Amino acid sequence: MAGTLYVVATPIGNLEDMSARAVRVLGEVSLIAAEDTRTAARLLGHFGVKAPRVMSFFEGNEAERAAELAVALEAGQDVAVISEAGMPGISDPGERAVRAAVEVGAQVVVVPGPVAAIAALVASGLPSAPFTFVGFPPRESGARRELFGRLRTGAATLVLYESPERAGATLADLRDAMGGARRASLSRELTKMYEEHVRGTLAELAERFAEVAPRGECTLVVEGAPEGAGAEEVDVEGELRTLLESGLGPKDAAARLVVRTGKPRRQLYQLALSLLRERR
Repeated sequence: MAGTLYVVATPIGNLEDMSARAVRVLGEVSLIAAEDTRTAARLLGHFGVKAPRVMSFFEGNEAERAAELAVALEAGQDVAVISEAGMPGISDPGERAVRAAVEVGAQVVVVPGPVAAIAALVASGLPSAPFTFVGFPPRESGARRELFGRLRTGAATLVLYESPERAGATLADLRDAMGGARRASLSRELTKMYEEHVRGTLAELAERFAEVAPRGECTLVVEGAPEGAGAEEVDVEGELRTLLESGLGPKDAAARLVVRTGKPRRQLYQLALSLLRERR
């Protein structure tokens, strides 16, 4: 009979958020797969958990280690997966472990706990239903703006994670895509001593963090599009012609339309090149 895979949430800052059930499960399983073994050792030591075996399980080895976890589960061992902080599988390794467990017929049990996205959403004061969890947006500005262009007309509140060094640029891209008047909130250092929630419009937040990055990992919450707002009708070819005639190059002209249309940059760039050739 296959073992059980426990997906265990761990604190995102405040150790008092560790549940008694999570402590018990980690002390009973045969194997713990941890995103960061050093963080896991400190956590287990704090709660006096003596785990028989802890294996590293992070993005770089997730595929290989998921297969190893499947073998252990097939052999009847109970296994726990923990991320460095929060819930495994939510922008952290965990999905592949769950899929591997399901494939071998193992039971999957989630031990719930802290999730930064939910904490920030509740603290924002923005509508919590419906909401769309974006995770980490693309690091590259063009791909990020393209994503926000596709999301700009959705009515759901958006929740996304971002690193402090990219928070300012991401807020600026959100402002450009969705308008400066859209309400938003930036939460940082959740559950820690210096927890902070900065609320305002996208224009205000983009200006505040344009030059000075927030400290600590950030969770952004952005108001959905107002009721009745539909996709903007854009004459893509006509707009590109106007931008090219104003002196912009095809790359810059395409970038201008990404956030307004949500269309792929490559597609807009190729069209701009085609229009430019027609003028010659």
